[in-house]
Amino acid sequence: MPVRELGALVRTRQVRPVELAEIYLDRLERFGPKYNAVVTVMRDHALAQARRAEGEIAAGRWRGPLHGIPYGAKDLLATAGAPTTWGAAPYREQRFDFDATVILKLEAAGAVLCAKLAMIELAGGMGYRQPNASFTGPGISPWASDAWSGGSSSGSGSAVGAGLVPFAIGSETWGSILGPATYCGVTGLRPTYGRVSRHGAMPLCWTLDKLGPLALTAEDCGLVLDAIAGADPADPTAAARPYRYDARDPGRGFRFAVVGGTADAAEPAVCEAFTRALGTLREIGSVEEIALPALPYEAMTRVILWSEAASAFEGAIESGAIAGLTAPEDHYTPYARDAVLAKDYIKALRLRGVVMREADRVLARLDALVAPGRPATAPPLAGEFRSLHRPALDPMGAIGNMAGLPAVAVPNGFSESGLPTSLQFMGRAWADDIVLAAARAWQATTDWHQRHPAID
Repeated sequence: MPVRELGALVRTRQVRPVELAEIYLDRLERFGPKYNAVVTVMRDHALAQARRAEGEIAAGRWRGPLHGIPYGAKDLLATAGAPTTWGAAPYREQRFDFDATVILKLEAAGAVLCAKLAMIELAGGMGYRQPNASFTGPGISPWASDAWSGGSSSGSGSAVGAGLVPFAIGSETWGSILGPATYCGVTGLRPTYGRVSRHGAMPLCWTLDKLGPLALTAEDCGLVLDAIAGADPADPTAAARPYRYDARDPGRGFRFAVVGGTADAAEPAVCEAFTRALGTLREIGSVEEIALPALPYEAMTRVILWSEAASAFEGAIESGAIAGLTAPEDHYTPYARDAVLAKDYIKALRLRGVVMREADRVLARLDALVAPGRPATAPPLAGEFRSLHRPALDPMGAIGNMAGLPAVAVPNGFSESGLPTSLQFMGRAWADDIVLAAARAWQATTDWHQRHPAID
């Protein structure tokens, strides 16, 4: 059940927060291991928060739509009540004596933290090439026992897709929210860079990292963003821009555009779903094809990511601690990234300004660019999912993350083997509500987000 509906039941006291917490805690304990989705179930912590929410609501002190609603957090967010493992064996016992700002904001909204969710080790910063890159094992999609749930927010995607929590917090540097949302058949929001404080989150790439929600619907993602957005003295990159989620429709047709060739390299099932989606989008707005300058978007983004990740994990690389990571390639790839030349990093940053200006110019007259959420369905658990010989497949992800643009991935179909596909809406910086409105309109017209995998 979506967060909005659960919140209404809790507010009207048809469902008690403690009852709700127990339902989800039981599911996390029963099914979490099936999907390698959970690192720590926080039963005592959750029940204490649920009891407090129950008392407040009974006394007429309702805090809002997340009050009494359970959730899970990707295990790169500091929580004083549980280990924060970063998905990596060398950090299995790591603890912090404070909560990340996002955790504090959700507590203030009355949400109930039930679990720390699994992730790819160090959020993929060491260059993993296979699903089995976490000490908790490969994340498994709830749609197929042999399919990956995506990285690096693997547990967040699986947990929401399998109904283990109503929503979860993930992070994206490049694809780590939209990917698991796609592979697990849920909705994922990558907010504008700087919209949400990252204080207390493991740093991977300071100029690319973003925190955002995964949930069943775009509406749910908007409700969560409303709670976690805003400035933070502890994070100078969190913009001092007031934000309130606006659930109103624009009152006009949407203006969509497709970058020419966006889906050319995608899998046939993804192409078919995307082509079909364009027809539906024309029912709620206009769709045109545009072109962007020919720039090495993916190469530029990789140089920034590799350089900043090598700096973020300098201690672990130089001490040899990365030898304790699970994926074999994570033992040596970081040394290559440590050798990226400063001049290449500076060149990428300079070109980044060009990309940001060009993206803003194009999006100034549009509501969103549309594209497949991911160019492929969930890869099999066995073997590598990356190849040195494979052509570039994610220019939209490179552009969106380099320019810090908001994007929402929503379910839009299935392959013949039953794996979900997705559609993404990417908008202008700070236009989070516009892409959410477009995604809401899509979900009001379709029912893909209402289809759930058989868990039992």
